[in-house]
Amino acid sequence: MPLNYKDIKEVTITGRYVTDKDIAPFLNTVAKDFTVKTEGLSVEGRAIKSIVLGKGDLKILMWSQMHGNESTTTKAVLDLINFLKSDSDLASSILKDCTLKIVPILNPDGAIAYTRVNANDVDLNRDAQERTQPESVVLRKIYEDFKPNYCFNLHDQRTIFNVGNTPKPATVSFLAPAHDPERSISTTRGISMQLIVAMNEELQKFIPGQVGRYDDGFNSNCVGDTFQMLNIPTILFESGHFPGDYDREETRKYIFTAMLKAIEVISKGTIDQFNRDSYFDIPDNNKLFFDVIIKNIHLLESKYELGSSAAILFVETLTNGKIEFKGKLEEISDLQGKFGHKTYNCLYSKDLTELKNNPDLVDLLNSNGIFFQKI
Repeated sequence: MPLNYKDIKEVTITGRYVTDKDIAPFLNTVAKDFTVKTEGLSVEGRAIKSIVLGKGDLKILMWSQMHGNESTTTKAVLDLINFLKSDSDLASSILKDCTLKIVPILNPDGAIAYTRVNANDVDLNRDAQERTQPESVVLRKIYEDFKPNYCFNLHDQRTIFNVGNTPKPATVSFLAPAHDPERSISTTRGISMQLIVAMNEELQKFIPGQVGRYDDGFNSNCVGDTFQMLNIPTILFESGHFPGDYDREETRKYIFTAMLKAIEVISKGTIDQFNRDSYFDIPDNNKLFFDVIIKNIHLLESKYELGSSAAILFVETLTNGKIEFKGKLEEISDLQGKFGHKTYNCLYSKDLTELKNNPDLVDLLNSNGIFFQKI
């Protein structure tokens, strides 16, 4: 990771709620150095913008917020643009060897509403073949006009994902999308895998054990699978949870780190230094996390069996222009083999005191008929 990350981080854009209005001042500023263009309009008539950087023959297309509520990678691409504006030797060589075309928000209507889908309630990442939505048409036209050599498909994933069977969150996950139902390895899919191996090796220096491999089930309606079918190496990036980082300000740093590493490898022509088979050494993502686990809940409510635990997930809720994380009780069971980003154990007075001092959790428990006993 570059030592000057704090200097290139775009501090005007933070948190989970990122819209076209938020990034407009940034785009106006970078337009002095790079080409900013309106590529088309969303369902509700919002501009879908792109930025083009560099003049090299190696062309990389990347797009973020295809799902409007997945904003971490948008923040990371702004950081990447700031890095490329710097006087770094690496930045200069990338701009000489590569041309990057970045769509920071493909789904501006979904970004405003903080929804996965667009204004017509369509998941754009299931619309790659029929292209029924204007945003899908815009992305495909960008692809056809730009003729990229590589594609970066930038997303967020939920806090439920862990790495393998470990209690490590999947802070960053990758996928080399399949190009056929058999999930065979074409030349271009193999290149995607090599780039992922390069990024994983870099990230292990900073977040060891916190990189996962996303499920590679084939779906031709997904954009990544479609572009892989067109023989363009395509990589899915998934921004996940870093401990305590619900705003994903740490995660954005690691997404930036990964993107920069991949671009450096492409720029320098060193892809073949990375062993394709090492891609399969990256553990699978699993869904073993809850946001909060409260162990031995029977001590609060005697109707539950000995050793029962309560599992809570946060629901991201847009309230007055900010994202609030509101707890929802998912299940009560023994939860063996499951992990909590935060865990309370009712056997311990310290945990009980901390739990009682969390009014949101107390209200959630009360609303589900779980009341503190005199214990």
